Amino acid sequence: MAMVVVLFFVSLFLLLLFALIKFATADGDFTLMSKRHVKRHEIEDKVVWITGASRGIGEVLAKQLANLGAKLIISARNETELERVKKQLTGKHAPDGVKILPLDLASGEDCLRDAVEKAESFIPNAGVDYMIHNAAFERPKTTALDVTEESLKVTFNVNVLGTITLTRLLAPYMLRRGKGCFVVMSSAAGKTPAPGQAIYSASKHALNGYFHTLRSELYQKGIGVTIVCPGPVETSTGTGAARSENKASSEKRVSSERCAELTIIAATHGLKEVWISYQPVLAVMYLVQYMPTIGYWLMDKIGGNRVEAAARKGNTYSISLLFGKRKAS
Repeated sequence: MAMVVVLFFVSLFLLLLFALIKFATADGDFTLMSKRHVKRHEIEDKVVWITGASRGIGEVLAKQLANLGAKLIISARNETELERVKKQLTGKHAPDGVKILPLDLASGEDCLRDAVEKAESFIPNAGVDYMIHNAAFERPKTTALDVTEESLKVTFNVNVLGTITLTRLLAPYMLRRGKGCFVVMSSAAGKTPAPGQAIYSASKHALNGYFHTLRSELYQKGIGVTIVCPGPVETSTGTGAARSENKASSEKRVSSERCAELTIIAATHGLKEVWISYQPVLAVMYLVQYMPTIGYWLMDKIGGNRVEAAARKGNTYSISLLFGKRKAS
């Protein structure tokens, strides 16, 4: 009898889930979708430091934040590209007031300490209000067992060690002022299994664990943390052209502009974690979060098929992966 009841509720949940998949047009989780607009007063005249600002989501974030009146510090390894981005910015403090701070997250603690000191001294009588950790390293999809030691080290040095070290060095300044916010661009791969992206997924899980813990330790001292977990996003090369490598045209991706807009909404509303994606990725995130047995079963069914789809540069986010058959080894 108990099994019948369990099966009934599981079936009911799946029916509701597939209804959401069929009819929902949302590109974010329910809480995020309830916050319709950016709180401009939380951004205007605030100092916002963005890493990975030379292209993709980071570049778009810089443009939107400049338009909202933020005082920007933009960082990336490529200073020439940062200059290009700066020239395109418009707003109350842009482009002339925008500060360029070249930065390599893998450069070590001493270099990162120098960067923090420069960022804190750039704007008189003001320190960093928002630190947006956007820079990340991602390799083409490969199986978990094919990852090299070099790839493992490079990914973690940038995505985890560099990001955490920068946070550890900047946080004391925020604590002295009694305010500040870290906005962390994580990933759906930091919430669910990500077949073909094991090391990238591991790095994002590590970020989620660190920053959720950091917030719980420092929240009552005025420090906020917003973790953003996007699914597939349509990014650009930095020249305005859409990136097309390892993407199938049939993959439905949230635009960089929409991802940036939702990120700023989440940060200005003080949301702790948000998910940004279209279906079916959003549905999978809900399943893994609230019904992990079913969610992990689903990902186990998809895993091998997704790796094969990536190898042939097919759609790696299609629900049809659930029904594909793996070839015998």
